Amino acid sequence: METYLLDWANLLLRWAHVITAIAWIGSSFYFVFLDSSLTAPTSPDLKAKGVDGELWAVHGGGFYNPQKYLVAPKTLPANLHWFFWESYSTWLTGFGLFTVLYLFNAGTFLVDKTVHDWSPGTAIAAALGFLVAFWLVYDTICRAFGRKKNGDLIVALGVLVFVIASSWLSCQLFAGRAAFLMTGAMIATAMSANVFVWIIPGQRTVIAQMKAGEPVDPIHGQRAKQRSVHNTYFTLPVLIAMLSNHYGWLTQGPHNWLVLVLLMLAGALIRYSFVARHKAHVLGQRAPWEYAAIGIAVLIGLAIWLAPAAPTAAQRAAAAQPVTFAQVQAVINQRCVMCHNAQLQNKNVALHTPELITQHAQAVYQQATVLRAMPLNNATQITEEERALIKRWFETNNQH
Repeated sequence: METYLLDWANLLLRWAHVITAIAWIGSSFYFVFLDSSLTAPTSPDLKAKGVDGELWAVHGGGFYNPQKYLVAPKTLPANLHWFFWESYSTWLTGFGLFTVLYLFNAGTFLVDKTVHDWSPGTAIAAALGFLVAFWLVYDTICRAFGRKKNGDLIVALGVLVFVIASSWLSCQLFAGRAAFLMTGAMIATAMSANVFVWIIPGQRTVIAQMKAGEPVDPIHGQRAKQRSVHNTYFTLPVLIAMLSNHYGWLTQGPHNWLVLVLLMLAGALIRYSFVARHKAHVLGQRAPWEYAAIGIAVLIGLAIWLAPAAPTAAQRAAAAQPVTFAQVQAVINQRCVMCHNAQLQNKNVALHTPELITQHAQAVYQQATVLRAMPLNNATQITEEERALIKRWFETNNQH
């Protein structure tokens, strides 16, 4: 019953996390597009009101004319919409999901003793420490170098180096699947902290200054813009880190940290290309698609690098040999049944009888040989030969 309830919590938190993340990413992408697409107003009335840029757009059968004020409008509007719950809800549901799935089952999901042999409690403490430490170091880099000459470039390089180091360290300490998710969670925590610590408080300060009749300090808007830009470049790296942890052939290799870094780099380059395209469109310049092309080239290079090697003569000879059900059952009994039996049916899958093995053959094939996600963290030390044996058995008996 406990496992069943955890599965429900997992499902509902995952659902809520995806919904809120769509809302956050959607609004973030829209405002980055809007900010990059504004043109200087030509109307004297708009200039007199302090409008710095405007955009005309058509959507859903209506015309829209969003306007951006330089620093702030002269008078505070009665109805002012704030964008922050999208961020907070995404982080809270994500942390809840991380707690239910990874922290609650740290011995299974966080710890891989072949990677680093430590206790579940220590792994939990380290995982939480990673979230906090990443934000503190990232924020320090931004505050120390963000306003210096060439500050944006220095910050970008500093954050890049720190992300690489964090990815490497995460993959040295945690199970591969958890390491990928941990890295994405660290960056996502920094994104939400940007909203909580800098963007929203800065906007509240601006409003307080307006209500008090004081001059509005532009530093708050500048700082919020800097962190918003960081968040939009973080988005695709976070998404690929979160999604790729479901693919064992990405997370379980000896150089998995480099695979993760290259995946996130490709996402950042592609996102940069789209942001730069918005600005280029307004200025009538050529869209800089070369950044997206480099990102795609990185992905193609990864696909080539990770492609399975051509089978050896011995492997081809083995593949030609018929596989009996008894051979497959012996592998499943040794590698799978300890978590999929009459007493413990993880994911409602039991494999302790021949009938159940036949019933769940496709799931075994997909999880053990295609996705290579099971056994989880390869806790039962299934061999490549045993994965190949399951693959040959299923494909031989399910040819159409």
